[in-house]
Amino acid sequence: MKLRAQYDRRCSSESRRLLKFKESPTVMQTNSNEHNTQAGNGLSLTLQPELLTRTPAAGGSNPAETGDVRVPITVAPGESSGRPASRRPRTGAHSHAHSHSHSRPHSHSEPEPDTGDSDLESGEPSTSLSELRYLFQWVQKSLPFIVILCAKLIIQHALGIAVGVGMFTTFLYANKNIQNQVFLQDRRSKLQCVWLLCFLVCSTLLLYYTFYTETLYYCLIFVSPSVESLGFWEVLWTVGVTNFVVKFLFMSVKCLVLLLPSALMTYRSRGRWYMLTEEVGQAYQTVAPMPVWFRFLVTYQEVDGSAGLTLGILLALVYLILKLLGLYGLWGSMQKTVRIFFSDEHSGTAATKSQCSEAGEVCPICQAEFREPRVLLCQHIFCDECISLWFNREKTCPLCRTVITDKVHKWKDGATSPYLQIY
Repeated sequence: MKLRAQYDRRCSSESRRLLKFKESPTVMQTNSNEHNTQAGNGLSLTLQPELLTRTPAAGGSNPAETGDVRVPITVAPGESSGRPASRRPRTGAHSHAHSHSHSRPHSHSEPEPDTGDSDLESGEPSTSLSELRYLFQWVQKSLPFIVILCAKLIIQHALGIAVGVGMFTTFLYANKNIQNQVFLQDRRSKLQCVWLLCFLVCSTLLLYYTFYTETLYYCLIFVSPSVESLGFWEVLWTVGVTNFVVKFLFMSVKCLVLLLPSALMTYRSRGRWYMLTEEVGQAYQTVAPMPVWFRFLVTYQEVDGSAGLTLGILLALVYLILKLLGLYGLWGSMQKTVRIFFSDEHSGTAATKSQCSEAGEVCPICQAEFREPRVLLCQHIFCDECISLWFNREKTCPLCRTVITDKVHKWKDGATSPYLQIY
């Protein structure tokens, strides 16, 4: 009887637990053993009911049977490889209990955005900034040594640097004043032109007298100077000095053209002479440094032997080829200049007296009476020389800005190119 009463109580308790299980949702738990072994490639979820019980049969079989229902959720290898190995568990995804029987349990959390590419992209500028920071720090640390080194170089080459700065300032001063005198035409100062001529000639003579032992004037006749140790810095200095001297000589020729009376040479024809003088001067500057560079490239030490001589000859041949190519391009520009020099080009057509009277008989540029007036396509009238000088720099009409010509003839205003030909 006691066994029978215990059996009845057990059956009633099992029936109540089964009723509670049907009313409550299934609890999903992660199998930690399988999760650790698979290392992120898959998830194994175990459905553990609080109690699974069958109604005992009459035959006296096992009154209750419990079991685990495992549902494996596998993640593709490509997805798992692109995500970090460690994931944060979402605590709220499986903890909520639903009161309705048709609601679905949360089987997995929402995927987190992949930030690997953005991290890489954000790392590139940070790397470059760090490199720039390191470079700046290196410059800061090395600044005292750099200052000391520069001071030493300046002390060693103080005379050469002083000569270079002096010649450059002389060139700027003379070039600017020559352009001003060309623009003034009849109002130019002959005394100023004489001063510029004497200043340029005396500067050249003083330079060659100071360095008489180096015979720098040999470079003007395409002969290498007698400098004892012709190193790289000595070659640069010699070529630079020769280039400025050639500029001074041709600027002196322009000063002579300025001193000529207007009866002997018109201002319009002077522009062609300025242009031709500048083109010839640039060709001369291109050829002048060749002997110095040939000597530097071919010279070799006794330690180098025949290999050094062979290498020097090859380098000299390459330099000669490059020079010939440069001279070929300069030859085309020289042909155009000579063609313009011998051609008598005029801007516009000759203006009639009625047109001049309608225009007021005064040139808008020189504010004087018309001299050989020319009428442009826009019907504005100017002096022939005035408008020719204007078109040396501009392509449009001085009054209405209408495009009159498609080309500008350089160097007709008396300017000299500041380009330093050092090779």
